[in-house]
Amino acid sequence: MESMLNKLKSTVTKVTADVTSAVMGNPVTREFDVGRHIASGGNGLAWKIFNGTKKSTKQEVAVFVFDKKLIDKYQKFEKDQIIDSLKRGVQQLTRLRHPRLLTVQHPLEESRDCLAFCTEPVFASLANVLGNWENLPSPVSPDIKDYKLYDVETKYGLLQVSEGLSFLHSSVKMVHGNITPENIILNKSGAWKIMGFDFCVSSTNPSEQEPKFPCKEWDPNLPSLCLPNPEYLAPEYILSVTCETASDMYSLGTVMYAVFNKGKPVFEVNKQDIYKSFSRQLDQLSRLGSSSLTNIPEEVREHVKLLLNVTPTVRPDADQMTKIPFFDDVGAVTLQYFDTLFQRDNLQKSQFFKGLPKVLPKLPKRVIVQRILPCLTSEFVNPDMVPFVLPNVLLIAEECTKEEYVKLILPELGPVFKQQEPIQASNMILLIFLQKMDLLLTKTPPDEIKNSVLPMVYRALEAPSIQIQELCLNIIPTFANLIDYPSMKNALIPRIKNACLQTSSLAVRVNSLVCLGKILEYLDKWFVLDDILPFLQQIPSKEPAVLMGILGIYKCTFTHKKLGITKEQLAGKVLPHLIPLSIENNLNLNQFNSFISVIKEMLNRLESEHKTKLEQLHIMQEQQKSLDIGNQMNASEETKVTNVGSQQIDKVFNNIGADLLTGGESENKEDGLQNKQKRASLTLEEKQKLAKEQEQAQKLKSQQPLKPQVHTPIAPVKQTKDLTDTLMDNMSSLTSLSVSTPKISASSSFTSVPSTGLGMMFSTPIDNTKRNLTNGLNANMGFQTSGFNMPVNTNQNFFSSPSTPGVTKMALGTPSTLPNFSAVSVPPAGGKQTQQRPTDMSALNNLFGPQKPKVSMNQLSQQKPNQWLNQFVPPQGSPGMGSSVMGTQVNVMGQSAFGMQANPFFNPQNFAQPPTTMTSSSSASNDLKDLFG
Repeated sequence: MESMLNKLKSTVTKVTADVTSAVMGNPVTREFDVGRHIASGGNGLAWKIFNGTKKSTKQEVAVFVFDKKLIDKYQKFEKDQIIDSLKRGVQQLTRLRHPRLLTVQHPLEESRDCLAFCTEPVFASLANVLGNWENLPSPVSPDIKDYKLYDVETKYGLLQVSEGLSFLHSSVKMVHGNITPENIILNKSGAWKIMGFDFCVSSTNPSEQEPKFPCKEWDPNLPSLCLPNPEYLAPEYILSVTCETASDMYSLGTVMYAVFNKGKPVFEVNKQDIYKSFSRQLDQLSRLGSSSLTNIPEEVREHVKLLLNVTPTVRPDADQMTKIPFFDDVGAVTLQYFDTLFQRDNLQKSQFFKGLPKVLPKLPKRVIVQRILPCLTSEFVNPDMVPFVLPNVLLIAEECTKEEYVKLILPELGPVFKQQEPIQASNMILLIFLQKMDLLLTKTPPDEIKNSVLPMVYRALEAPSIQIQELCLNIIPTFANLIDYPSMKNALIPRIKNACLQTSSLAVRVNSLVCLGKILEYLDKWFVLDDILPFLQQIPSKEPAVLMGILGIYKCTFTHKKLGITKEQLAGKVLPHLIPLSIENNLNLNQFNSFISVIKEMLNRLESEHKTKLEQLHIMQEQQKSLDIGNQMNASEETKVTNVGSQQIDKVFNNIGADLLTGGESENKEDGLQNKQKRASLTLEEKQKLAKEQEQAQKLKSQQPLKPQVHTPIAPVKQTKDLTDTLMDNMSSLTSLSVSTPKISASSSFTSVPSTGLGMMFSTPIDNTKRNLTNGLNANMGFQTSGFNMPVNTNQNFFSSPSTPGVTKMALGTPSTLPNFSAVSVPPAGGKQTQQRPTDMSALNNLFGPQKPKVSMNQLSQQKPNQWLNQFVPPQGSPGMGSSVMGTQVNVMGQSAFGMQANPFFNPQNFAQPPTTMTSSSSASNDLKDLFG
């Protein structure tokens, strides 16, 4: 017998490679795809276990295959006995349905080469786990080789076997007859399942009577595959040829012993002399002490001793074993509750799931992943239970690797991310996900984040529940670094802004601002300046919390090294927004101080940056001083006048405190200001203006001078009196009106006027002549006065004061330069006027030159003197008089026409009333009559 068993073992190793080819001819392969050889099980570990999938549903299964080549050396009747025994066991298993029995997915199929059937997914047999690796592929898989049973797995596994036996003994009235580690299968979830019903015995009595189980005598001549394993068989089975439910309980005791002793049975049986071995075994069992059970946990040691008792009636039954304190372990109870979860209502489930987070840390990870996680994810189909199940699933996900999470958990979470009904459950789901958002974003692949996780966050921001919005806004900064920038910029930030603007809750608005402030560091500078800061000005409410939130965002942006606010933004947008907010009545003292502190920091930086810029520009202007621009400045007389004017303006500002305007210390010395003006470089606008002025001056130079017509004066008929002395006496009274201009003597003003010229000019009646001349002058100069009887400043030049450089003068007394007064009619010698004609003022019009387009005062001040004007002007500083009529000087344009201070006496109001010192017109008329005879 032993030689035959050894021969069988050697054969198993040889034919391992041929099993896949052998099973290909089996009808099982029509519906299932057979994969890798993973384990072995059944009596003598004769069944090879392969993983597989169902072709139609892709459901994972385990394929059990018995290769007939293993029994090729047996005789024909022995082969038939082995095959019949194997078939009987599978067929009996197929008929039985219980959670503690291995579930058959496809019944036994026989082909010429093998037997095969399919079950639920399987990890290995308990014998493989305990170190019996027969009929396994070589080398042994590390999953089995390194597998270690945890205490909770052992406890709950033995409890499951006890429950299975209870079902067989109480419900089915059956004795298994071969409870061994080979016939206990660990499925993929880690549950222990019973198989191997090759030697089961059913009760022959009716169900209402005490069960009675017939027993066959041990036949040592049968092949080993046709006999149960004697090392786990009860003594009465061999010695008294009796069989009952207590026999299975003895087998359970030996299994428990083997589990705690690394797979070694209580006794090793000599199969050559089975009866002698069992007789010796009975003697040892009667004297079995606690010393032999040292490896068994103390709380179950006495129960194992009872199970191994020689007397069957002393052994505990299956129901009693399921209730021993050893199986009251919290982990075992938890796993047992999961196995019966489908029997519970929603209230019981919810209470259980609420307490589960306290139990999970006490359980091994493998047990949680294999046993608990599948049960939890199966509850996702119940929407009402998702809020209770989800926290436990996410708690398990924290202990999983990223690969385990993606493979086992993420596919189950997909539908939960999108769940929106019922509303109350949906809100709870959002809250739970938000609390674990860092976990989701850390372990979820980027594609799934965009497709599943972030849409759920967006939905939370738009949720009607204020609590969800607040929680979402509080949690977003904790995982903002895990969100890709495009999603944050285009989807997340706009929703946060909408939540802030559209909500009626102050808490949501404040949390929105706080959230934005915390995630600013993950944004780029220009997005913040162009999108975030303008948004702050749209916030309608002025509550202190909101204002402080706005201030916080400004301060974070202003002080952040990567962000910062440009000085243009500070001056144009930020400070104009912050300063009014700082004086809101709702702010307390500390809040106001916070505003003022930030505003001062911004002002200091604004001052520093702009001052630095101006200093750099000044240095660049100094470097440009060597260019040719300075030569053009020196060649322009008009620019000198402009510089003189600007120096005077700077002096005025310095006198009133120019340091208040420039922010620096004022210079008290005029020389210092002039030096600064000389050092200043021209800007582009000044260069353009200078070019235009030079072009205008060039056009004026190119024009032809206007030559007045020369008339020969007619000698008067009679000259009895020198009119000069009389006119000077009359005009001497006007000197009291001149304040700022020096007096001009009569001799210096009229010595060049010949009497003949004067006789020609005043040959007409004096009253008409004065009136016509006055009206003509007023018409050309742009103002009107009534008559000529008004004071005229005799000390002012016709165009400008003598002290102003570059201003021309014109003396009317020089015959060669007299304007054309031919339009003035000369009466006959009698002194009477014979005909009145309108006075032609074209001569006076010609005096001012041809009509040209109007030129601004600033342009006139910078133009060079006209050439034709020099003909009437003596050299600068000469004592010649300006344009005069009847010895009276009239300032036509005023000094302001050339960019200088306007003549204070050139005012029509000065002509409203004649001064009291002026002689009467009647005396002047008499003098004129005496002059002309």
